Amino acid sequence: EDQRTDDRITNLGVLGGAIADAVAEGAKAGKRVMVVGSNCTALPGILGGLQDAYGPTHKMGLIWFDAHGDFNTPRTTLSGMLGGMPVAVSAGLCFHNWRELSHLAAPLPTDRILMVDVRNLDPAEEQLIRATDVQIARIADGFAGDLPLADAVNDLAARCDSLYLHIDSDILDASLTPNHGTKEPNGPDMQQVLAAVDTVMATGKVVTYAVVSVWANGAGGDIALASGTELVTAGLETWKRHGMPRTEAERTS
Repeated sequence: EDQRTDDRITNLGVLGGAIADAVAEGAKAGKRVMVVGSNCTALPGILGGLQDAYGPTHKMGLIWFDAHGDFNTPRTTLSGMLGGMPVAVSAGLCFHNWRELSHLAAPLPTDRILMVDVRNLDPAEEQLIRATDVQIARIADGFAGDLPLADAVNDLAARCDSLYLHIDSDILDASLTPNHGTKEPNGPDMQQVLAAVDTVMATGKVVTYAVVSVWANGAGGDIALASGTELVTAGLETWKRHGMPRTEAERTS
């Protein structure tokens, strides 16, 4: 609290730095990191912590499960919502102060970002995504030009040293997250999302798993909390079942 400023971007960077410290502490100790809580603005800090732990040359891939791309910049956004920008921030496209304070010194290359679902993109945001090397896959009923999930996941895994799987609970259909501030209809059900999580975990390269934007408050909070809990517990179970990649310490011991 004593580091709070009047600038929202700086504040997000300071929070990101604290997140990065916690993530790096676990990763440097040879542990795999589970992140629960907060929202998607935690992304630069999580990636910054992994970069602190593994070094800037480590090829980290991001698999982004979300109803939204969160790839807006101040020039593409329709709402100005900072929660719609953390992937673009992490890729070095805007708000460098937020990224650097979050310890993400080297931006994440866009060819190491795989977005899954992102069924609601702002028009200029989608144009920006399509102009980069970001890949988009669908859990079901693929859209023209998008990749089958398993093919996209396996391709990214083959090109990366390790993977970070990030889930915003609004990837689920709105009926399963009724109190979410950015809930979206026409989404996958729980079993479809968990099957997709299993596809990612089966690569054996996931070192960090996050489930964010789960709240118990408001009408339908009990439903949303149950959904978030299942994403956490089932995700951990499939992570354990497929086996986690060996840490650097284990590889050199």
